Amino acid sequence: MILKAITFDLDDTLWDNHGVMQRTETGHYDWLDAALADWLAERGESQTVRFATHFPLSAFVARRQALAAAHPLRRGDFTWLRERSLMGLLKDYGLELDDAGQWAQAAMQRFMALRHEVTPYAEADDLLTALGEHYRLASITNGNVDIRRLPLGRHFPVAIAAGELYAPKPDPRPFLAALARLGCPPSQALHVGDSWQEDALPAQRLGMQVAWIGDEATRLPAGIHRLAHVRELPELIAWLEGQH
Repeated sequence: MILKAITFDLDDTLWDNHGVMQRTETGHYDWLDAALADWLAERGESQTVRFATHFPLSAFVARRQALAAAHPLRRGDFTWLRERSLMGLLKDYGLELDDAGQWAQAAMQRFMALRHEVTPYAEADDLLTALGEHYRLASITNGNVDIRRLPLGRHFPVAIAAGELYAPKPDPRPFLAALARLGCPPSQALHVGDSWQEDALPAQRLGMQVAWIGDEATRLPAGIHRLAHVRELPELIAWLEGQH
């Protein structure tokens, strides 16, 4: 086949995201709890029950889920959901609206700083450098990582944040937006991702080839090729390029 472009998912495709999210979730919430307690104490308004005791992390998760259900078009806009949920909890805790908004923004700044403390797989930078010499590259993510804030961002002239489009994967629109900006038809593009539902199936339905990073050994439909790790991608591309 003639391959002109490659699109990449980010989380759990180019780095292990599980530990990142655990540290980020607990880290920014613990920071908010401590900083808010200090601020209230300085104002002589110390509460008998601290914020994270009154609203444990599970309450924050439940508030986000309820907000996403109430605003289905924003269900993939994780930054918006988090900030609005935090602001609601802080108001319920007793803060005035302006103070709640400012503290929610501060907590999200802490969240985003931690969210971008990712460690790409050792092979990722060299792999993307080599691929970028022959193919047009783009990233497509449902997450709220801004790839431009990371060193790997230099490899992606096209970066699609699906949540900000109000069309998170498996919606086809993020894929179509990336392909349009790359100037490439689906039949000449390969998508690389770890999610069967959000990466493999929607890309295949559009007519893209798919490199699915998964551990199932079941028979795959035509156009989907299993990888154990992104480091195996060059071998797959060489095989695809050899098909006529």
